[in-house]
Amino acid sequence: MSSLPASEMPSVETDRIARAFAQAGQARDPITVLIVIPSLDAGAAAAGAVDLTRVLAGAGHRAIVASRAGRLVADVTAAGGEFVALDLASNNPAVMLRNAGALIRIAREQNCDVIHALGRAAAWSAWLAARMRGIPFMTSWYKGFREQNVFKRAYNSIMARGNRVLAQSEQIAQLINDRYGTPWERIAVLPSSIDFARFDPAAVSRERVEAMRTTWGVRPDTKVILITGRILRRKGHHVVVKAARRLKDMGLKDFLCVFVGEDRGHTRYTGELWDLVLSTGTMDVIRMAAPVFDMPAAYACASVVVSAAVQPEGLQRAIVEAQAMARPVIVSDLAAGPEVVLTPPAVPESRITGLRFPAGNDTALAGTLLRLFAMPDAVRATIGARGRDWVVGHFNADGIAEQTLALYAEIAGRRDNAPALVPQPRQN
Repeated sequence: MSSLPASEMPSVETDRIARAFAQAGQARDPITVLIVIPSLDAGAAAAGAVDLTRVLAGAGHRAIVASRAGRLVADVTAAGGEFVALDLASNNPAVMLRNAGALIRIAREQNCDVIHALGRAAAWSAWLAARMRGIPFMTSWYKGFREQNVFKRAYNSIMARGNRVLAQSEQIAQLINDRYGTPWERIAVLPSSIDFARFDPAAVSRERVEAMRTTWGVRPDTKVILITGRILRRKGHHVVVKAARRLKDMGLKDFLCVFVGEDRGHTRYTGELWDLVLSTGTMDVIRMAAPVFDMPAAYACASVVVSAAVQPEGLQRAIVEAQAMARPVIVSDLAAGPEVVLTPPAVPESRITGLRFPAGNDTALAGTLLRLFAMPDAVRATIGARGRDWVVGHFNADGIAEQTLALYAEIAGRRDNAPALVPQPRQN
């Protein structure tokens, strides 16, 4: 058991799902899954590893998570999983080969039925181990990877080599098929589930909201534009800074862009971002906040939640959480896909849960923000409420857990019929 503090204990909803599957006899033929991930620090993949552990352990199966240690180790063990420390974040070929040997040993000693990789460096070692052990290999895609050259494309291709390739959204599934020609029958769309008991506006007290606003130094009449996610170039924080400058030029007052996310210090991007803030004169409307534990309160503070992603992001858990908190959202056309955020022209204005703008276009983002703020408060509230109804109906934890277990059973040879998770190719 890890000595690290648990950042998020299993919810009442998760416990209920686990008991339901256990009572249904899902574990009559237990499956052992070796989940391989570069790091358990933060991000969609790390959260996904915790979710998979909860679903498997709750249904009486066994989840072994191999990864570099991080703050979510305690979440894995609290969810009923077993943690094995392994430096799977390295892309050094010698280290990757050594990791493959370690995974082979774990798979053999623990009699693993499936190896499931949630990151590229880890996936290469996991693929070798699965090949050597003769057991199924799975991968999960949480975002689109950049392919600057042929070497990067070859490196990324490991994520398309799974016996089953799990995509977080239809957008990512289409990208996998387009780039690598992966047959549709090998691709399964399996979104993340959201704890709707935790992300419920009715469950967040006024005191929690006021405490968050005080932490950020936000006045009562200030419009908060919330941007969540790690400080990475692909998240498009620089686009937001430029849009903030345009909003000031357009005369918009009393707004604040709050960036909430971890900065791992692995790139120069944060420094470049600060330089941009200084050069655009937006220091007064940009706040780079520390990572927040009480994210429901953070969303409740926001007038709008924005994703300005400049690379395909797939599902984007934060955007689903924001809608669960009844917040209107604005996303780029490379951020959360149309199955996550309902925007024109895909749906009429009467059904929208947010707005969309061309990726990288700060002028369009500024215009979209102005359009949203020009709407009456009641209209914005209706958009937010519609967003909650949408995600509650389409990201149901019970259904996603059932699909996850069915998929593992199918690939491990425990079920004759494959689950109905195969996406259909889009019609142009």
